[in-house]
Amino acid sequence: MNPVLGWDIGGVNTKAARVADAHVLAARAAPYELQRDPAALVPLLTHLAHDLGAGPADAHAVTMTAELSQLFRTKREGVGFVLDAVTAAFPDACVRVWSVDARWRTPAEARREPLAVAAANWAATAHLVGRQSSDCVLVDVGSTTTDIIPIRHGAPMTRGRTDVERLREGELVYTGALRTPVEAVAPTVPVRGHETGVSAEGFALAGDVHVWRGELEPSDYSVPTPDGRPTTKQFAGERLARVVCADREMLDETDIGVIADALWDAQVTRIAGALVRARARQPTLTRAVVTGLGEFLAAAAARRVGLQVTHLSDTLGPAARHAPAAAVALLFPA
Repeated sequence: MNPVLGWDIGGVNTKAARVADAHVLAARAAPYELQRDPAALVPLLTHLAHDLGAGPADAHAVTMTAELSQLFRTKREGVGFVLDAVTAAFPDACVRVWSVDARWRTPAEARREPLAVAAANWAATAHLVGRQSSDCVLVDVGSTTTDIIPIRHGAPMTRGRTDVERLREGELVYTGALRTPVEAVAPTVPVRGHETGVSAEGFALAGDVHVWRGELEPSDYSVPTPDGRPTTKQFAGERLARVVCADREMLDETDIGVIADALWDAQVTRIAGALVRARARQPTLTRAVVTGLGEFLAAAAARRVGLQVTHLSDTLGPAARHAPAAAVALLFPA
């Protein structure tokens, strides 16, 4: 079987994984805001493919979330744009698109049914996890969102399929380890013993919380910082001080740590709440499989609600951070 390149093409990150003989050979992620430079997608795809060692005989397995970019007025338009880019980058290759109903579609078929392939990446990860752990809850905390996917007998048991339905059912939670604005995490934080309102000025992101606490490296902070300054712990602390309209001359390291810990706890609490809701529908599930950039949040939330925790990285290695890209490549039909 020829190698397969798996793609998870998003609005702010594009991820790729190369698979051969059911093994992930390599995986990469590239921060890229589609809205700012749409024409750069084709060169980015060719660059990542070359970087992963892809050859002309490689097949391409595609999933996407980029259709939600504000660049597009409809998801149909966005799906078409992504497929145009893939087929332009690899004009002679076999390209198949993963759909939310676990079917493979040709690019032409995907264009006719755009909602079947839009934001279907969670389903790829869920089906891959289901092969390894037939009864569990998948908790995938990415840079922007969290997926909560109950799996029974190897198949996802979600109530929603589209983003709208999954938001309604609590299976898609808009909190992530990097891009979530602090004011979307908690309305207040403690400052020297007093609950204090958080400014809604976009002064800091969740990434600042987790860099400050040491759960993300500065190199993991792959989006522009709110103030344009470096991603180091020092500057993360400055941004966190600013969320209560203060600065580092006013707040010391202990103060910043208390703020960061409160925001961490708020994210864990929200994810845990979604897990409680999911388990109410599938009460026999006792294990969580966690993955993503924010797997540390996923693990903490799962333990908080009494689930045993397994890390997808134990079997998938570093590619677990790019799980949907690896999943579509591993699921690709022989």
